[in-house]
Amino acid sequence: MFPSVAVACIVAGRRQGVGTGEWVSWIDTGLDAALGRIDAFVNKRLGHDTEPGIALALTTRDQLLGVATAGLADAAGGAALRASHLFEFGSIGKSFTAVALLQLREEGRLDLDAPVTDYLPWFAVQSDYPPIATHHLLSHTSGLTGGTDFAPDPRYEVWAARDLHVAHAPGEAFHYSNLGYKALGLLLERLEGKPYAEIVRERLLDPLGMRDTMAVIANANRPRLATGHVYRDTDRPHRPGDPLAPASWLETNTGDGCIVSTAADLTAWLRMLLNRGSGSAGRILSEESFALLTRPVIEMSPGSGRWYGYGLMTFEQDGQRLLGHTGGMVGYVSAMFGDVERGVGAVVMVNGPGAPLRIATDAVAVLAAAHDGRDLPSLPDEPDPDAVPDAEQFAGVYRSGDRAWEIVVSGNRLSLVADGQRAPLLPLGPAAFRAEDPALAHIWVRAQVEDGRAVALTHGGDVFHREGLDAPETAALPEEWRAYPGHYRSHNPWASDFRVVSREGRFFLLFPEPPDGFEGDQPLDPLPDGSFAIRSGDYAYDRIRFDTVVDGEALRANLSGADYYRFFTL
Repeated sequence: MFPSVAVACIVAGRRQGVGTGEWVSWIDTGLDAALGRIDAFVNKRLGHDTEPGIALALTTRDQLLGVATAGLADAAGGAALRASHLFEFGSIGKSFTAVALLQLREEGRLDLDAPVTDYLPWFAVQSDYPPIATHHLLSHTSGLTGGTDFAPDPRYEVWAARDLHVAHAPGEAFHYSNLGYKALGLLLERLEGKPYAEIVRERLLDPLGMRDTMAVIANANRPRLATGHVYRDTDRPHRPGDPLAPASWLETNTGDGCIVSTAADLTAWLRMLLNRGSGSAGRILSEESFALLTRPVIEMSPGSGRWYGYGLMTFEQDGQRLLGHTGGMVGYVSAMFGDVERGVGAVVMVNGPGAPLRIATDAVAVLAAAHDGRDLPSLPDEPDPDAVPDAEQFAGVYRSGDRAWEIVVSGNRLSLVADGQRAPLLPLGPAAFRAEDPALAHIWVRAQVEDGRAVALTHGGDVFHREGLDAPETAALPEEWRAYPGHYRSHNPWASDFRVVSREGRFFLLFPEPPDGFEGDQPLDPLPDGSFAIRSGDYAYDRIRFDTVVDGEALRANLSGADYYRFFTL
């Protein structure tokens, strides 16, 4: 066990790349080595794949251990990040919605297995299956789309669900749905007769003493927030180190994630979880409700070992059972995870792109080792971001008609020779790349690998087959479909644009960065009503429809209720 903590002080913010990142004024903690290890890891991540600023708070089940900040609150202005800065923490807020609903269940006011329409009568979906219950929305098993955040207020987006088709019977499969939690927020407001922010304040924040937390993102609290940052070029896949720009500012009050806090204040919520529903002033949840909150209802993807309960996920890592959630907002990412058995946890908040999950879980691993009296885990090696594992499998010449691409290997790095130009081919993920050629960088290069060798490359609508392999025969597209391929945009900062391409007789939907609920190059399957189903594994949670054809081009695409418009760029 940890020795008693007499004093733990907050570390002042510092500029990115400046300072040692030392924790200061730790008295009788016995944790100096652990804190030094964690701080070194944070500094290693900052500027590598986490920028421009980060706040890290560590806690036991009894008290806050401390907070450290590094980097910038505002990349353009150069202001240092401080522990007092607020962050939007996105989907970590789903656990707040879940806990408030479980409190209503304890009071006999909510049956989790009753249809949602018993409490929100106007909620409707297109479905041939049994009705959706609150349990299904809480566990992301309703069959609903993930949602597209096309409306600034949740009421219309939830109302418009009546035009959407559920993909399967409730409870059959997991599919992360922000739309479902928006509906839960409205259900909560209807039962309580109060705004979401007021409910969360009265039921959760005040009893836990969370004075630096607000359950609404509004102009009134904007001055205290660290500035959010996004990658500057929204129409292309991104890599760490790409230029950043200030994120769009959005007000929101939705049950899927609308809470702002400091890293330190959010640890009060984490301590409640580490104490199985008890806060400093007493119980927030009964033991029975805490068991419901954290039980593993469904595996998030087959074989992943990650399970979802009600607004929280659980998984095992290096012998630890971890409980928590990640969060993402426009310009912010975050993670909150704890080890309930050992009573240690970490909160990570970043005001830009980053790797908060890895930082949080590694920090908890170090705290757990200190708790157990084990040797501290070593700092993980940082892989070369440009290195490609098994690079030789991609080497060779690929042809599409009279065009040829060649992938050249040099050690563990790749280059692409295309149309007479040679450019680095940088990894974005397994068998996925970005060619550092201005003519190609806006679309992923993906490799199809069979038996340890790449047999084809795709880039937008182009397919290049390895030299010596025959291209498959493909059917011609129906004439009316020829109007659909193109680049479609909206002013929605959550998912600003996508491309639709024709590839060997099929349509594909391509996002520069797939939002929640979407994958990479997703095939579009035609439906009898003229729309197309977007498949995700065995199910199609989303649909897309094209209309307003002028001069042979569709000018509008509707993606699961959200309108996008043909743009002049490719």
